[in-house]
Amino acid sequence: MINLTAKAWEQKYQECRDRWNLGCPAPPFINLLASANAPQPGKIAVLGCGKGHDTLLFAESDFEVTGFDFAPSAIAEANTTAKAREISAQFWQRDIFTLNYDFADCFDYVLEHTCFCAIDPVQRSQYVEVVKSILRPGGKLIGLFYTHDRPDGPPFGIKPQEVLDFFTPDFKPIVFQVAKDSISRRRGDEHLAIFQLKH
Repeated sequence: MINLTAKAWEQKYQECRDRWNLGCPAPPFINLLASANAPQPGKIAVLGCGKGHDTLLFAESDFEVTGFDFAPSAIAEANTTAKAREISAQFWQRDIFTLNYDFADCFDYVLEHTCFCAIDPVQRSQYVEVVKSILRPGGKLIGLFYTHDRPDGPPFGIKPQEVLDFFTPDFKPIVFQVAKDSISRRRGDEHLAIFQLKH
């Protein structure tokens, strides 16, 4: 098992090796929220939120947002940005695999972007269990999955069908398609997903 601890993630931020950080919200999320199919505002958890760009986007669209990340410096910067922009959002430094203890059945949505691909692949089933546990009945996962096929990681690659294999036992796919509006270096390597909890 790859030992990606909170300390390891913090070190990546300290050494400016946070290549997953776009410096802005992901375009597929921007366009989803601006579309006729935009999800209705509700309570949303953002797993592996980093510096909070996607989290703050959803907060500006009237979602009640809580971002969670392993790295304390990322959380500190997210809180600073939210305060400076006068956006209501909560950010917590947490091991996401412990969220079920304090946040069971708490959220209408979970937002996924570059967390599922960053964790050790052997923890993917555990990730799904966490998402299930913190969602309310009928809750939804909104995800932008990094479905590249390059070796090594993080980010670790995964095939689109494998994403479905992990989630469809407990989630109904509402949307699962190649994102048409990814940033250039990820074009063709991202799938936009909306999965609804079956129970």
